[in-house]
Amino acid sequence: MREQQILQEAMNLHKVSENLNKLADQHAPLSEALTILSGTVRNSATLLEVLVALRRGSEQFLDTTCN
Repeated sequence: MREQQILQEAMNLHKVSENLNKLADQHAPLSEALTILSGTVRNSATLLEVLVALRRGSEQFLDTTCN
């Protein structure tokens, strides 16, 4: 259950990143800063996804080695 909540937050962060990119396209003076922020948010979302994948992988590994 917690993993699903983490993945939901990752999806939310991906949406925020997309929205920041759209704003960057609309606001030239802030474009560079918004693009950098968008990338940072996207990277955070990806890290959450990797953490869940690692956790799932380690659980599967433990299940196969303990049997």
